[in-house]
Amino acid sequence: MKIEGKPYRTIWLAPDGWSVEIIDQTKLPHALSIVRLATVEAAAQAILTMQVRGAPLIGATAAYGMALAIRDDASDAAIERVSAFLAAQRPTAINLRWALDEMRRAVLPLPVNARAEAAYARAAAICDEDVETCRLIGVHGRKLIEEIAARKNGAPVNVLTHCNAGWLACVDWGTATSPIYQAHDAGVPLHVWVDETRPRNQGASLTAFELGSHGIAHTIVVDNAGGHLMQHGDVDIVIVGTDRVAANGDVANKIGTYLKALAAKDNAVPFYVALPHSTIDWTVQDGAEIPIEERHGDEVLKMPGRLPDGSVVTVEIAAPGSPAGNPAFDVTPARLVTGFITERGVCAASREGLLSLYPERRVG
Repeated sequence: MKIEGKPYRTIWLAPDGWSVEIIDQTKLPHALSIVRLATVEAAAQAILTMQVRGAPLIGATAAYGMALAIRDDASDAAIERVSAFLAAQRPTAINLRWALDEMRRAVLPLPVNARAEAAYARAAAICDEDVETCRLIGVHGRKLIEEIAARKNGAPVNVLTHCNAGWLACVDWGTATSPIYQAHDAGVPLHVWVDETRPRNQGASLTAFELGSHGIAHTIVVDNAGGHLMQHGDVDIVIVGTDRVAANGDVANKIGTYLKALAAKDNAVPFYVALPHSTIDWTVQDGAEIPIEERHGDEVLKMPGRLPDGSVVTVEIAAPGSPAGNPAFDVTPARLVTGFITERGVCAASREGLLSLYPERRVG
């Protein structure tokens, strides 16, 4: 995707051929800051502090973090230690563990002196595969938008999304936004309702930044406006991303997703979840087993913003002395999800639906 006309991915190998560069998403939308990661500790910090965020991008960053570590110590013990260290940074997003498992499978069978080169190659491949996966999600999801557009006789299709499941959450294209980008590029009239997504405002800061850069009509709304918009017929389809999908189709996504799904169900608005295969956790049978990350209360109590003079500051927005709870995710039951949009097609949000697209996961 492009920022001010220049194509970007969210993560790439630096010119030196071994360190990694990322877009610091904590600085968006007020500044475009490129950060260099030269150690596994720096990669872990980027994941923990959400300089990089979004399940697919977390996985890609962890893969390069592993490569950075192997460059210094390629022993079995070091690889296992680094894998556990990186996995602990964000417990909910399954892509993190998936990417680390992919890296371990790629390097552990090899001689120690061949592991660094193999690690960098596998990390690069994970990034390239994510781009193609997200592109295919867009191909399949675009058809849903086009079907609605055909019924609306030229009126814009109103899409509501939550948090940021765009290219900034992946390596490129995004999951929930890929169908939007592809439909827009194909000439389908669109308008996107962008939930601000408290507490970190990743909709208002990141999704709106993306859509604006791509020239897509959009409107930022407070999180609690979604139900109202649906009641008044102003939402044609909801498309969100996910950080982990259980084997039965339950969905863990940014806090507030469950409430959007309830409102969509009550108003007969189709509610779709866009995801790559790496976000499905076949070892977790239902959403009750998914760990929910509890983040620092400061994310609720404070907010960054830009002053009229252009400086960016963080201000306190709550009553002094009040504590804050900050669960980062909630679980939407499969019964509230109309369907999944994956790189292999669209399916029902159920165990059988997932297995229809991933039959190799069927046991027995």
